Amino acid sequence: MAETLTHRHEILFIYDVKDANPNGDPIDENKPRIDEETGVNIVTDVRLKRTIRDYLFDHKNMEVFVREVKKEDGNLKTKEDRLDDLNISSADDLINTCIDIRLFGATAAIKNKTITFTGPVQFKFGRSLHRVKLDYVKGTTVMPSKEARKQGTFTEVYTLPYSLIVFHGIANENAARHTRMTDSDLDLLMEAIWNGTKNLISRSKFGQMPRLLLDIEYQEPNFHIGDLDKMVSIKKEDGIEDEALRDISQLTLNILPLVETLQREKGKIARIRYAVDERLQMAPSISQLPELLDGVSISSFSF
Repeated sequence: MAETLTHRHEILFIYDVKDANPNGDPIDENKPRIDEETGVNIVTDVRLKRTIRDYLFDHKNMEVFVREVKKEDGNLKTKEDRLDDLNISSADDLINTCIDIRLFGATAAIKNKTITFTGPVQFKFGRSLHRVKLDYVKGTTVMPSKEARKQGTFTEVYTLPYSLIVFHGIANENAARHTRMTDSDLDLLMEAIWNGTKNLISRSKFGQMPRLLLDIEYQEPNFHIGDLDKMVSIKKEDGIEDEALRDISQLTLNILPLVETLQREKGKIARIRYAVDERLQMAPSISQLPELLDGVSISSFSF
């Protein structure tokens, strides 16, 4: 059996969305979530985890436990239904069968006993690095409804013209011992974050692009820096207000505070891996990291 996650990891993920809805609020007309005080776009950790699960199931042929599966009557299957579908009769079965349990944990009742797994991988809510503009778009469908046979029905959607979103996460080696998450599971997680975001090709999500993914692996036990999302910011082209941003080419991502923090803590870091989109302008650039963090192993992901 593969060894469980050997070290703590800290994750920074940045992606953007254009003319789409990164995470609708079902109790507010499915509008994109926006902090009313700051105008910042919010994306829940649940949305990112769903992206990861969908990619692992659809593209890596891996079984996931938390998934919307419908019964023949159209209702969604319950946790108990999913346990029966997967022929799971013990906690070991659940862990061994479902990668999302190893990553994110879950609560399930097996043989009338409630079992709770605390997930090693946890994310804060994602937030845009700027204020966003909410667009309300109306249109008509080509096919008429039953009530209006002579014309198409009206459609109404809420979108964001642009949002650059940052997520911060932790992979906890201590919790990994309980769910048996492995280093291979972590590699699949990283691939799913990057490729899963790009493969969200639906009407509300098409237009999302991953821009930067950092995985910081620590050699110091029980240590991580924290608040990596607070150490990055954007510098816009002159004269452009936050709400007027429309493309990644109109800004530069400032990661200098992050790099300075990594320099101070580099003795506790085992290695850093990254993926970066070629259109993202950064200061300093990824190519400068080996020089700025001399002695730390730095490499790019191969997916």
